[in-house]
Amino acid sequence: MIFFIKLFLAHLIGDFIIQPTKWVIHKEANKAGSKYLYLHVFLHFLITMVVLWDFSMWKIALIIMGSHLVIDVVKLYITPFFKNKSIPFFIDQLLHILVLYCCAFYGNLYENTITVFENLNWALVTAVVFVTFPSAILMGKLLEAMSNQIPTDHKSLPNAGKYIGILERLFVLIFIVLGRWEGIGLLIAAKSVFRFNDLKESNNRKLTEYILIGTLVSFGLAILTGIAYTSISL
Repeated sequence: MIFFIKLFLAHLIGDFIIQPTKWVIHKEANKAGSKYLYLHVFLHFLITMVVLWDFSMWKIALIIMGSHLVIDVVKLYITPFFKNKSIPFFIDQLLHILVLYCCAFYGNLYENTITVFENLNWALVTAVVFVTFPSAILMGKLLEAMSNQIPTDHKSLPNAGKYIGILERLFVLIFIVLGRWEGIGLLIAAKSVFRFNDLKESNNRKLTEYILIGTLVSFGLAILTGIAYTSISL
C-alpha cells in the first residue's frame, strides 16, 4: 500500500501540480509532435525517482514513464472522437493508476522495511496534495456540462471559486484527521451563510443548484480522502 501511495503521489505532482496549462494546449494541438509531451513524461520519471528515493527502482520509474507516454499519446488521438471530453480524461487516469498499482505490486516485493510512522507521513502528504489542485481539476471535469449553463455575468475574483474549494477541502481533511467531524458541519453552515445573500439576489435556480452540487462534490471528495487516510492509519 505505501509503495502505491508513493507512486500515486508522484503521479499527482506530475500530472496536476507542475504541468502548466500551456503544455496541455500544446499537446492537444500537436499530439505526438509536441515537445512538451516528452518533457512531461520525463518529469514523471524524475519525480518518481525522487519520491521513491531509491536508485535501484529506476526500472519501475522507466516503466511508468514509458506507459505514461503510450497512454497519453493514445488519449490525444482519440479525444476528438468523444463529444464529452471528460470521458477520455477519466479513462486516461484510470489506466495510469492501473499501471501504478501493477508497479506497486512488483515493487512491494523489494520494499518491506518502512516504519509505520513513515507510512502515515506519505499517506498524509498524498491526501493533502490530492484535495488541492487534483481535486479541483476532477471537479471541473465532473461539473463541466453544468458549468456551461451558468451565466458568467456575475462579478467574482479570478479563480476565487477554485481556491475557496481547495481551502474548504483542506479544512475538512484536517477535521477528519483530528477526529473533529463536528467541524465539518460548522464549515458547511458558515459557507451557507456567506452564500445565502448572493443566491438570494441572483434569483437563479440553476446557479443555486450548481453551487449546491459543487459544494457536495467538494466536501465528498475531501471526506472520502480523509476516510481513506484514517483507514490506512488504523
